[in-house]
Amino acid sequence: MANNQVLLLQPISGLGAEGDTVTVKAGYARNFLLPRKLALPITQANKKHVESLLKAREAREQKEFEDARTLSERVEKTSIAIAVKTGEGGKMFGAVTANDLLERLKEEGIELTKKQLQLAAPIKELGSHTAAVKLHSDVETELKFEVVSENPIEEGSDSEESADDE
Repeated sequence: MANNQVLLLQPISGLGAEGDTVTVKAGYARNFLLPRKLALPITQANKKHVESLLKAREAREQKEFEDARTLSERVEKTSIAIAVKTGEGGKMFGAVTANDLLERLKEEGIELTKKQLQLAAPIKELGSHTAAVKLHSDVETELKFEVVSENPIEEGSDSEESADDE
């Protein structure tokens, strides 16, 4: 199979960032990258273009890093509580998922994606919990949140009766 070397003009997930020289299948370059102006074929003239692309890439990465640090500080300062319906003895109906947390954060003015919020498993217990938030390859933080009951917790009558018998 024929391969082509191309110069990426924009970051492409799974392939590289702008200014990178990558080897791709000829058909991918000819039918996808080149018509969409995502890449240029490697020629002597295009090699001079690399330096300007690398400067732009460095500036973009620095801005993304600064934005991630700022957002990280906001996430750390944010304290949220999620009210859930509970039954007898404080047992939760359902679970608190990453989508619930994302919606609650959106109300606080913090926009995150599901990929950035790393919740190991849905939360099925009341109390304090934490979730990892990865905002950038070098910026990680923790989101602390409370899961509380929206109705008063009633103790089950079975546990009271068994305590009286003893």
